[in-house]
This record gives sequence, structure tokens and C-alpha cells, in this order.
Amino acid sequence: MPKASPELVERRKKEIIDACETIYKAKGFYGVTIKEISTRTSFTRPSIYNYFETKDEILLALLVREYEKLNEDLQRVKEEASSFQKEQLAAAIAHTLEGREVLLRIQNMNLFEMEENSRVERLAEFKRAYWKNVEILMDIFQAYSPGAAREECEACRLTFSVFLFGVYSFAFHTKKQLEAMEMAGVANQEATIYEMVYNCLVKILPEQLP
Repeated sequence: MPKASPELVERRKKEIIDACETIYKAKGFYGVTIKEISTRTSFTRPSIYNYFETKDEILLALLVREYEKLNEDLQRVKEEASSFQKEQLAAAIAHTLEGREVLLRIQNMNLFEMEENSRVERLAEFKRAYWKNVEILMDIFQAYSPGAAREECEACRLTFSVFLFGVYSFAFHTKKQLEAMEMAGVANQEATIYEMVYNCLVKILPEQLP
């Protein structure tokens, strides 16, 4: 790592992560390369390695940033959770996931490979952001239903977390997938992230107990 102030280091990392996000949205996981990132930033390929050892580490940093943004939104839901009815809470949480296509796509399609190809300290950064998400969700469920057993809230949280790791592929289909579904005579029942998250939560949220 070159000698620089922490602020400068963070700005440089942000530039790299921003470029990675742009490429990922346009070209997907295999379109992201260190060479492609260097063409969209002020960095040469060797200089990018001063901050990230692999493209997977850059994508993992992008996922951490997405979780931090999601956690900020969920904190606001947490502040009102005790006043919500079931449908209101389901809607509030669903709204926090509406614009999280990058987060859902990465963890649904690419996370295992990224974890395998990242240093453990970079992986630990993701685990901290993810665990913060777990804690906030638990706080939300318990504030919504303070009389519910912790085990019931934990079962709800676990079911919801597993659901989120698979929801992307049901909400977004590629052109080739749509063509194959048409050829196979399979109906396209694509729903929005909001619709699926809302319907899931309405079914799994614990009963509201004082």
C-alpha cells in the first residue's frame, strides 16, 4: 500500500469500486477485469494491486458498501418498527430492497467464488457488514413483536436471509433465459423484488405480541 493519508486511500478505493460497479452492471461478473477497471480510472493495472489483490476483492468491497447502505435504510425501519402492523413492516423492509439489484445479484450468483479468491481480512470486512444486517433485522423483528420468543424471531430472520440469497434469479431474467422459457413453453412469472420480499415477509413474520 503506498503511503498516503487514510482519506486519500479511501478516495482511491472508492474510484476503483465505482468503476467496478459500472462494469458489473453492464457486463456481469466475467466482464469485470483489472484491465477494464484501469481503463475507467486514473490507475494503471499494477497500481490497482496496491489496494486490491484480485477483482474478487473489489467486488467484495462493492458488496460491503451495498450492505452498509442497506443497513442504513434498515436502521430507519427499526426506529418505527414498534408502531407497524405486519403489512406495514413487510412493506417498509421490501422498500429497502427495491434498489439493491447489485447486492442481490452478487450474493446470489458470485459470492462463493469471490470469497474463495479474496484474502481472509477482506472477507472479514464483508462478514462484519453482513452480521450487522443480521443484528438489525433481529432488532426490527423484536421491536415489532416484543412478546415473541427470540427463537421465533431468529427463525424468521434465518428464513428471510436464505430467501434473499435466491431471490435475484426469480426477479431478473436474461434475454437468453426468456427465449429458452418461450421455447420450452414455460410461462414467465417474473415478479418484482418488492413484491417477492413483501409476500415473503407477510407469510413469515411472527405474530404481533405485546
